[in-house]
Amino acid sequence: MARQPSEKTVTGLVEVGVFGAPHGVKGEMRLKSFTADPLGIQDYAPLTDKTGQRRFVLKTARLVKDDMLVVAVEGVSDRSAAEALTNLTLWVPRDQLPEPDEEEFYHADLIGLVAHAPDETVLGTVTAVHDFGAGDILDIAPLIDGPSLLVPFTKAIVPVVDLAAGRLTVILPDEVEGEERPGA
Repeated sequence: MARQPSEKTVTGLVEVGVFGAPHGVKGEMRLKSFTADPLGIQDYAPLTDKTGQRRFVLKTARLVKDDMLVVAVEGVSDRSAAEALTNLTLWVPRDQLPEPDEEEFYHADLIGLVAHAPDETVLGTVTAVHDFGAGDILDIAPLIDGPSLLVPFTKAIVPVVDLAAGRLTVILPDEVEGEERPGA
């Protein structure tokens, strides 16, 4: 199972949230959190922009709904300052994140892994991890031009993930024993 906070990574940084619209006139704003516990984003301080140059410290945060928070940020004291940050993504260094449990992986750790078939044929490189509601899907870009390969990130389909070697093994759904594809 892949674990949030994010499917995006930028040179050692992992995306953990994005500022939304201002909330009121005193500088508060919405923040969509990508951490497993939305309020857990407060544990990563300071947050940065994707360059790592601008820093943001959350003074307060309250949960509004699901993964949406209303936050106050140090140095942001009015609506205009909050508006200037709308849609700014928030990042933390990967090494600040806790190690995932066994058989769990951060999306950022999976992106860039080379996907191999069991016979060692290289299928491509993981470019994204999607979750459309029914579980994680690996997006594997082929080495040669062509469409991406989308595979469920399950133990049956991806039995081996070797982060140290930078690779994973993919058993294509047509080849998984005991599983039938719809319409087959």
